[in-house]
Amino acid sequence: VQLVESGGGSARAGGSLRVSCAASGVTGEWYCMGWVRQTPEKEREVVALIEEDGEFYTHDSVKGRFIISLDDSKKTMDLQMNSLKPEDTGTYFCAIAERQVCYRYWLGGRGDRFQYWGQGTRCTVTS
Repeated sequence: VQLVESGGGSARAGGSLRVSCAASGVTGEWYCMGWVRQTPEKEREVVALIEEDGEFYTHDSVKGRFIISLDDSKKTMDLQMNSLKPEDTGTYFCAIAERQVCYRYWLGGRGDRFQYWGQGTRCTVTS
């Protein structure tokens, strides 16, 4: 499995950014994909999860601001980040766990259940 992120960049607080992930080599009929961010202050933190059937979960810190979406036919996943805050600054990683459902309790965790990871894309929010 390969995961390739794109997007990200820089934005002012209150602005928006979008990150995307293209997955290839996925063979599992069901899976959980997610976005994990790493910030200078915290270790890795799972911020959003989505299953192939569209079931999704978002962490309280981004709820109402970040929208996760998935095109199962193309195996592409997006994270639309709105109303950005400086504390959203970090490197955003795409990750997948094949033959695994998403569990809400993964939110805020390190994402240790994910089997494959992308290289990450940097998002910087300035005040």
